[in-house]
Amino acid sequence: MCLAIPGKIIEIKDDLAVVDYGSEKRTGRIVDGDYKVGDYVVIQGGLVIEKIPEDQARDWAEAFSK
Repeated sequence: MCLAIPGKIIEIKDDLAVVDYGSEKRTGRIVDGDYKVGDYVVIQGGLVIEKIPEDQARDWAEAFSK
């Protein structure tokens, strides 16, 4: 089972998004959708697959920091 945790897009160059998870940064390819810097997203298999509302992303971060 894979657990996908939302991160914040800090940079977009062409079809690649750099996503900050606090302790590390990862790059994901944007295949479909409208994403911008500041959006919270889930990356799976190297692809940006879903945008997450900011309040939900903060709830996840809080839950995993306990």
